[in-house]
Amino acid sequence: MSSPVTPTLFRLALPLFVENAMHVLTSTIDVLMVSTISDDAVAALGVAHQYVVLAVMVFSFVGIGSSVVVTHSLGGNDVVGARETARTALVVNLGLGLIISVVVVALVPQLLGIMQMPSALLVYAEPYLLILGATLWLESHNVAVGAILRAYGHTADAMWVTLAQNILNAIGNAVLLFGLLGAPKMGIVGVALATAGSRVVAAGMLAYLLHRRTQVRLRLRDLAQVPWSRLKRIMRIGLPAAGEHLSWWIAFMTVTSFTARMGPTELAIQSYTMQVMHFVFSFSFALAIANEILVGRAVGAGDFDAAFRRLLRTLRTGLPIVALAMLPAAIFGETILHWFTDNLAVITTGAVLLKMALAIEPGRLFNMMLVCGLRATGDVGYPLKLGILGMWGLWVPLSWVFGITLGWGLPGLWAAMIVDEIFRGSLMFRRWMKRQWVPHARRSRAGVEDSLAELVP
Repeated sequence: MSSPVTPTLFRLALPLFVENAMHVLTSTIDVLMVSTISDDAVAALGVAHQYVVLAVMVFSFVGIGSSVVVTHSLGGNDVVGARETARTALVVNLGLGLIISVVVVALVPQLLGIMQMPSALLVYAEPYLLILGATLWLESHNVAVGAILRAYGHTADAMWVTLAQNILNAIGNAVLLFGLLGAPKMGIVGVALATAGSRVVAAGMLAYLLHRRTQVRLRLRDLAQVPWSRLKRIMRIGLPAAGEHLSWWIAFMTVTSFTARMGPTELAIQSYTMQVMHFVFSFSFALAIANEILVGRAVGAGDFDAAFRRLLRTLRTGLPIVALAMLPAAIFGETILHWFTDNLAVITTGAVLLKMALAIEPGRLFNMMLVCGLRATGDVGYPLKLGILGMWGLWVPLSWVFGITLGWGLPGLWAAMIVDEIFRGSLMFRRWMKRQWVPHARRSRAGVEDSLAELVP
């Protein structure tokens, strides 16, 4: 077994950035390939894929909770506790994954109906969601293992698996979508099958790396004996944290249903624009998760001052990086969008949205950094409550008012998003600066001490 890696921000963030950027690149390649069919096909996949992301959000509550608890344990030198937490997370997430796979497969038409998808797009969306829904249990395993490896500091392992998975996915898409190398030309079904196949390979690679790096391997008795004390600690962190993610994504899906009311062209604009913005989001994701690991280690060691300073240093580093990363897309938006489509309406409106993203993306980093920092201390209730208030009290209703009632269209939806980011970010920054998270950090540290005490005969 290799020992947990001594982490630094750069050492953690770089593999995380590459991993997430590879996900985005593969998704972008998928969109480019599918756009050869039609803009309608891109719009359909964009909506159907939101249910896949929603399922991953649900899986993340165990992944997030276990990652934070493991970082606390490692920071307090409780290696056995970290290993048992990892095993518990695997069992619970696999169970969740199997349940959600069955539900999605059984309810594909109903789920797409909720999103008010035009009937002409169902021919693309239904087979895609059916195939990916059937393999969601594999994704639940991958989410848990990836979170555990990152908590141990092995972010490069998850990066290499993602790279291999995405290469396989891109090759499979090309072969099955276009009928290369003598394969049948399967269109959207081929795209879904390629994604499902790459998930199978990734699951095997991650299971091997997990055992090699941490000596964690599921045993048959683990499936029937879940240690409730450890599960309770995971849930205490994971449920509110994932609840905040879940609230955001359901709010986004609700706003997407507003976009669907505007028509297939607006859905295509949103799909193409989000693809570009996701590249910039890779910077935010990497910095926020790396910072969370470092803050969690400091909390586990009882060094709350180091945790406080760590987040502020990462913010000072991250905000200029994200702003500069978004600038080329804002300036050359029309050229970039022309790679995806020749539709002038899509290109013109999409370029406006990319300029507005100059405000959205730094605000999103600010929020992500503070949400991840607070949950690393154990303070997970406040981001959830504030998220629900901002998303459902501001973002969703203002999206309807700006986009539908006032007729501003997609720029109105983006303006509502900016208002929400500013509102939540300012209040969470105030909480961090006032150190109102410290009582939660003390309880998290006490949990590590209790776990170590259990090991004493």
